[in-house]
Amino acid sequence: MNWFDTAAYAAEAGSSGPGSMDLVLLIGFVAIFYFLLWRPQSKRRKEHRSLMSSLEKGDEVVTSGGIVGQITKIDDDFIGLKVAENIEFRVQKSAVGSTLPKGTLKSLDEK
Repeated sequence: MNWFDTAAYAAEAGSSGPGSMDLVLLIGFVAIFYFLLWRPQSKRRKEHRSLMSSLEKGDEVVTSGGIVGQITKIDDDFIGLKVAENIEFRVQKSAVGSTLPKGTLKSLDEK
């Protein structure tokens, strides 16, 4: 009796099972990667791009560093940000994290 012959027959008979399972796992990993990583990041990038294009003079914004101010000038890549009386910073547009409702700076100054 030869043990190698029986192993070869057994390998040929079960060849359809493991290969299809590997394909299912690969598709599952790609789906998880898409829905948990790529899609949410793409959505955030699109929202930030629309925020940067909608900035106007007089808007009150918060930068990614936490600086709060009012927009005084808008260029292609930079904005002028008034943070206090007679103090203005030049900040990249991409550093703007979010806009604030009108009147937020006045309410902060009153405190």
